[in-house]
Formats: sequence, C-alpha cells, structure tokens
Amino acid sequence: MIEYVVPTNIDDRVLTRAAQVLEGGGLAALPTDTSWSLVCSLKSPEGIKKLRRLSGERDERHFTLLCSDISQFGELCSLDNSRFRLVKRLSPGPYVFILKTLLGTGKALDIRRKEAGMRIPDYPVPIRLIETLAHPLYSITAKKSMQGGDVWLTEDEDTDTELPPIPEEDLFEGGWELEGIAGVDMVLDSGEDRERIFSTILDLSGDEVRLLRRGAGPWPV
Repeated sequence: MIEYVVPTNIDDRVLTRAAQVLEGGGLAALPTDTSWSLVCSLKSPEGIKKLRRLSGERDERHFTLLCSDISQFGELCSLDNSRFRLVKRLSPGPYVFILKTLLGTGKALDIRRKEAGMRIPDYPVPIRLIETLAHPLYSITAKKSMQGGDVWLTEDEDTDTELPPIPEEDLFEGGWELEGIAGVDMVLDSGEDRERIFSTILDLSGDEVRLLRRGAGPWPV
C-alpha cells in the first residue's frame, strides 16, 4: 500500500497509520537523505525478525537505528564527549556511526555484536515517523535484490573487513518500485525519485575512527 506524503507538510493521519503498521509488526519503506530504507519498529520483535529475514544479512553492521536526535543515541549506546562532538558535527546527514551498545540493547535487537549502527537522516519523512513512534526505527537499505523474498545467508560474513559499496543498480529511485518487495506493508512515497546513493559508515567503537564504507558523506572532514 502506497501512502503519498508531502515531506514539508506530512499528514498526521498518514504518520499514525504508518506507526500502527510498525507497532503491529509490519514493515514500511520510506525515503531518506540517501536512498530508500526498509524499517520496522525498534520495539517490535516480530518486525525485527521480518526485516532481518528479508534483508539476507547476518552482519549487524548492515543494519542501522534511525534516530530523530542525538539523545536517542545515548539511550542505546555509549557516547562519550569526543564521540558526541563528532556525531553532532556530522548529523543530521548521510553518516552511520558504529557505537558500543549499552547493556540490554543487544538483547532487544537480537544481535550478537556489542555494537550498533546509529544515524540521524537529514530528511523529514523518517524524522516525523520516529517522533510519532517516540522511539528509533530499525532499518536497512532497500535493494532490488530483495525482490525475490526471504534470502537468509547460509554462512556468517567476515565482520573484521570493511563493508563493500552497494552497487548503484541495486538501489531504488521511485517509491512505486518498492511494492515489489514481499513483506513490505506500506510505502511512504514523497512522489520524488531519490538519488541512488548510500551512507558513509564510521566505526567509533574503538580508540580511533575507522572508515568501514565510503558513501555520500565525505571522510575525513
């Protein structure tokens, strides 16, 4: 089901319906400041399970918690002063920050790693939906390779390496294209094609900042 939205003046009724879908364990597709994302509610174990199964990724670094402000980072991850300053300088924007999780975060997200990816997109649609839900969204980049349905990987990936770039041809432009992904219950479509770009991933879990994937956000800055 497609719900059309005007990014600068989103109908609250559409946001309420989208929140109800996510709270009920459903998945939604929405535009961000990079490409399209598939999201579920952070507080829905069923939604998280569906998203992870659909994505085909076992490496949790592919998943991102979309937040509306930096305060939500601190509720889930460890954020000292130096990391806070870097996140604040680069947010909102096309950056994912890998941070060490707080006790309980890993269990809530059903992840094995002690880190999670966090980001504040510079686009009103995900921000308004997060504000409606009052908690972050669990997300992954929407890819055309997902149109075949569930694609669980059979082996774990090497999580010590950098993440490969996403091929431009595997990304979507128009919202109508995402209706072909099985399991997506709602598409929030701004009616505008999105650029086929992806975010830059910075690992802040160690002593030094490590570039895991170069994307739309420049690094170093």
